[in-house]
Amino acid sequence: MTKLSFIRADGPSAPPLYEQLYQAISGQIAAGRIAPGEKMPGKRSLAASLGVSVNTVDAAYQQLAAEGWLKAQPRSGFYAMQYDQPLRKAPPARSQAEKVPPPVSFRFDLSTGAVDTGFFPFHSWGRIQRDLLYNQPDLLARGHPQGDPELRATIADYLLTYRGVDCTPDQLVVGAGVEYLLGLLGRLLGGAEAALEDPGYARPRIILQNSGIRCVPVPVDEQGLIPQQLSASGASIVYVTPSHQFPTGAVMPVGRRAELLRWAVEKPGRVIIEDDYDSEFRFRMKPLPSLQGMAGQNGRVIYLATFSRSLAPSIRIAYMVLPHWLMRVFKATFGSYSSTVSRFEQQTLRVFLQDGHYLRHLARSRSRYQARMQQLTAALDRAFGPGRLTFFGQHTGLHLLLRLKDGPGEEAMVRLARAAGVRLSGLSEYAMGAAAIPDSTVVIGYGGLSNQQIEPLALTLHQAWCSEAAADDCVPKALQTAPE
Repeated sequence: MTKLSFIRADGPSAPPLYEQLYQAISGQIAAGRIAPGEKMPGKRSLAASLGVSVNTVDAAYQQLAAEGWLKAQPRSGFYAMQYDQPLRKAPPARSQAEKVPPPVSFRFDLSTGAVDTGFFPFHSWGRIQRDLLYNQPDLLARGHPQGDPELRATIADYLLTYRGVDCTPDQLVVGAGVEYLLGLLGRLLGGAEAALEDPGYARPRIILQNSGIRCVPVPVDEQGLIPQQLSASGASIVYVTPSHQFPTGAVMPVGRRAELLRWAVEKPGRVIIEDDYDSEFRFRMKPLPSLQGMAGQNGRVIYLATFSRSLAPSIRIAYMVLPHWLMRVFKATFGSYSSTVSRFEQQTLRVFLQDGHYLRHLARSRSRYQARMQQLTAALDRAFGPGRLTFFGQHTGLHLLLRLKDGPGEEAMVRLARAAGVRLSGLSEYAMGAAAIPDSTVVIGYGGLSNQQIEPLALTLHQAWCSEAAADDCVPKALQTAPE
């Protein structure tokens, strides 16, 4: 018969007695002091020897049996089970070189994903959300897997009026970010080959590749993706940003859009994924109608867009418009999935759209971003002098391209800027290799830049990129004393 070692703990913070006994027995089995197959003492005899109740011993035995430490034999008692210690691999010793470096801190963040969170409509958004929270407790219940029907109807109306998208609410799927929705699409379209703009956005390539879709680069020019190159690629899917090509800023004209739609219908199985990137922030003219609107409800275009750029990155509300033929496949595949967006967030957005707050918010944000972009380009021109800089893509979106004449080259520009505390990227960082990338060109995102940072930023970049010998000639005196 097994002999147990048990030291009872008393006091207000001590665990219950049955748990103490459970820990003692399981610990001794794990340590090998109770061998597999050994019979445990009877409940009454163990209770008497330990000075506890039979119920305490019974509770401990039942827990041990439920977890597999003991096995109950009818009319015989409890027996210890086999326990093999798990293999524990010693973690490899980290060398000094393998230590994770601390995150780099930058004075100026010119990344393309940043937005000015100070523009967020805190008052109206918060008021709407509070009203819904107090007056619509039914929003705590599970919603429609494609998103609440009322929100989808409101988005469909908005898209028809402002983006020329021709769809019914049933064609819309609301999800937590474009990345999530693109992952679903990748599974629906799996096994195909996708063409991506080069240079272009890296994240779609990663998501599609993770879905088993091989990606091929197709060059872009000043009018966006080149249709002839697309036809030569052999791809059956193409991912495009026609309203504001990322990162070059090119806008695809209507003639090229028609060429792209003709490509889609020339062979069965072809499809266009239209990412309407940054179309809300068009400064000079009304944006062109969407490819989806040109193709129609049952065409070969999937429309993707998000509210995260125009509201805030943490508000993960994006949506896609699927043609009817693909929506049937979507429902069969993902119809039992739950929506990934809180119903309170969905309904807050619905009211925000319906009551006109969103259009007013866009108008204010567009005006502020345009003024910031103009202030930034003017400050940079003053810092570098006339004719040194060329800007591309100022008409739309929250970033632009900057090309420096007689500069040190893109790689050096990025390295020197980061050493000076400026976070930015070179244009070639967005290339997959098919396109020819002009040298001395960097991508400047100004969405998260404050107005007070613009003059110091211009001076910092000039000091980083201009030679020491030329610095006095290049820097205007007004900027030499610019505040930090």
